[in-house]
Amino acid sequence: MISLDDAVIARYQKSNLTFEILVDPDKARRVRAGENVRIDDVVAARDVFSDSKKGERASETDINKTFGTNNFEAVAKYILQKGDIQLTTEQRRKMQEDRKKQIINLIARSAVDPRTHAPHPPVRIEKAIDEARVHIDPFKSAESQIEDILKEVKKIIPIKMETVRIAIKVPAQYSGPVCGYVHQHKMVKEEWGSDGTYFAVVELSAGMQGEFFDHVSKMTHGDLESKVTERL
Repeated sequence: MISLDDAVIARYQKSNLTFEILVDPDKARRVRAGENVRIDDVVAARDVFSDSKKGERASETDINKTFGTNNFEAVAKYILQKGDIQLTTEQRRKMQEDRKKQIINLIARSAVDPRTHAPHPPVRIEKAIDEARVHIDPFKSAESQIEDILKEVKKIIPIKMETVRIAIKVPAQYSGPVCGYVHQHKMVKEEWGSDGTYFAVVELSAGMQGEFFDHVSKMTHGDLESKVTERL
């Protein structure tokens, strides 16, 4: 359990009843984003309050009536998912900035300028997000917000999610390590020549193609054939 000094209030209200638990703000965010986090690692106490500041506990009757159970973990998870988490201004600002960085990184790795098929630099994406005045929810996962954010960013810069298929042909002396690296991506096709030459087609987000080409080129010291065969 966390220290009471580090805890904030997670509050759920229904009708005239209030239920509060004391939680770690970052771990509460992770639970809300769907991560599997032990409730005992999230809360400061295994108590459900009607007013945590006064130390007044909610009655067992009210808890059971509202949540259909008196099991603390089930009740706490419901409050974390459906209730409001009371953050300080600084806590909310930091959590939003952290989530914003994750979103920018995801977009930079997955989206491109449809005119050039080249990825946008992260600084350009951040500027577009700021200019579009996009709302970022610190309690939702970065992945779940990408679609709505891209709709707003498209009003500022040309951008689209794009997938590419890349074909590579590698000499036998580099085939082992390259094969291992290629299998970290979505495999479309794979063949081995009689002389040990390795051929593969992989599918990945367009924003990652530069990183992929650079990595394979370093592994083979530039001794390979590669090209984008398809854009999806």
